Amino acid sequence: MSGLSRFLKKNKVQKQNAKYAATRSLVDEDGKPLEWELRPLSTRESEQIRIACSMEVPVTGKPGQYRQKLDSAKYIVKMLAAAVVYPDLQNAELQDSYGVTDPEDLLYEMIDNPGEFNDLAAFVQQYSGLDETMEEKVQEAKN
Repeated sequence: MSGLSRFLKKNKVQKQNAKYAATRSLVDEDGKPLEWELRPLSTRESEQIRIACSMEVPVTGKPGQYRQKLDSAKYIVKMLAAAVVYPDLQNAELQDSYGVTDPEDLLYEMIDNPGEFNDLAAFVQQYSGLDETMEEKVQEAKN
């Protein structure tokens, strides 16, 4: 294989879903934390979530001028909801059991420990490649 053919979609390595114990408060019959299934987000998905979580805010001291501001908390929870494959956060029975009506609120209820929530966010960001710099990617490609 040479030249441009190496860049064809059929040659692209697909990242597999990952298992992750998101919280110690949900356990199996042996007392082990339940594993969740997570998928990496694509660039397009991440961008769509970022746009949905951005708003225009006025620039201080410059009437009529606005700038984009990202609601980072909203971005994180929407990113996590998009990455969770299992448990199904859209499941009505699961949402009803926690008294919520959407996947984002369900995440907050299921993972009510801030440290565990932040750990899950860090894992999903890392797994989706959102923590790598271009320099790190270049070094990895060289090796």
